[in-house]
Amino acid sequence: MKDKFGDITLRHENHIAVLEIDRPPHNHVSVELMRDLADALDIIDVEKDMRVTVLCSAGKNFCAGADLVAPSGIASPGAGPGINALYVEAVRLFAAKKPIVAAVQGAAVGAGLGLALVADFRIAAPDARFTANFVKIGFHPGFGITHTLPRVVGLQRAQLLCLTGRRIKADEALAWGLADEVAEDVRGAAMRLAAEIAENAPLAVQSTRATFRAELAAAVRAQTDHEFKEQSWLRNTADYKEGVRAVAERRAGNFTAS
Repeated sequence: MKDKFGDITLRHENHIAVLEIDRPPHNHVSVELMRDLADALDIIDVEKDMRVTVLCSAGKNFCAGADLVAPSGIASPGAGPGINALYVEAVRLFAAKKPIVAAVQGAAVGAGLGLALVADFRIAAPDARFTANFVKIGFHPGFGITHTLPRVVGLQRAQLLCLTGRRIKADEALAWGLADEVAEDVRGAAMRLAAEIAENAPLAVQSTRATFRAELAAAVRAQTDHEFKEQSWLRNTADYKEGVRAVAERRAGNFTAS
């Protein structure tokens, strides 16, 4: 049985809920996508037979971030509720009660990296690449990354990624602890890890997870409030406008600190 939540499909298999994002061509995030994903996780939380979630995406990329270039993109002047509304929905993801295993192929860029960090574990395909590329477009990191990334890789490496905009591949992500496994069959490996978790007593698993993630949603809420304030003034700079142009033209930015 499959349920649809906009661009999200939910199916259930042996105590595992499989959530698949299918928003071609690159699974860019939107307010609606995050709301649909949060709604699906709310359903999973109340369904006793669903004990673990595998989060995956169709296509070549897990999530190529927010679309900052298209006229309808999340950070464009005509983007409706915009970035702050996106973060309101993103915080809901961190409030989910049951473990999440992400299967990451291709790009997990910007907000896509933030989405991967919602999960408790990340299985990476050999072609996976992780990037917090915000500074390359004259922007401040968002999606709570400045809180969640240091929790996973440590403060020093988190700063290295966020201040350089460096892209790291699957093997380096594994060495850093950003990925828990690299596998050719990325979904199969994610399902195996989910099954290993699902065979345990579900209430004990949820209780233990809650201890490890205590107050995480509240911390992400506070951090996204700060991130949004920084992003708001940076959006009005010449460097941000140049950064967006540079991304669209696939070149390095010519920044002037203005």
